[in-house]
Amino acid sequence: MAHMQPLDKSTTPELADDFAIFERILGFVPNSLLTMQRKPEMVRAFGVLTKAVMSPEGEVDLGFMRLIAHFCSRAAGCQYCEAHSLIAANIHGISQKKIDAIWEYKTSEYYSEAERVALDFALAAGSVPNGVTPELFADMREYWSENQIVEILGAVCLYGFLNRWNDSMATDLEDSPKAMGDRVLKQGGWDGGKHV
Repeated sequence: MAHMQPLDKSTTPELADDFAIFERILGFVPNSLLTMQRKPEMVRAFGVLTKAVMSPEGEVDLGFMRLIAHFCSRAAGCQYCEAHSLIAANIHGISQKKIDAIWEYKTSEYYSEAERVALDFALAAGSVPNGVTPELFADMREYWSENQIVEILGAVCLYGFLNRWNDSMATDLEDSPKAMGDRVLKQGGWDGGKHV
């Protein structure tokens, strides 16, 4: 059960445009932001950062950026964000077959070597202490440009904020991410934890 209940999205009408960003990303306004709206400037700032990190003009596929978010959230142990990121990946063009194979990304035909390296990077960058080594960074440079590496690390850092927020708040998981978690993540031990 959440430590703080989300407010209705109509509580802060001036955040309607900010909430619309997340409705496009997820199909709904997440409970994390409905709780955060107690400080509207935080929601606005987070929306600006999200638009910059997850920009459609970026060089890295937006669906894959959500898989990056999933892996750094997995490293951090945030079950709320693990499920949310997979919903967003699916909405942004990652096939359900690829998502279903997320536990086998190292060997699955649905993942390229470049993607495997980037997902390893996301796991390492999302870990505490940080697990990015010079060797892993060199592997990243084999497949990704410096601009793409900056985008990928931006997604890790964006979700680092969300991981801390949602785990500290024990944010209640919404129905569609819970269903995705039950479908895909349970086989790896996911149960929703404090978020259900």
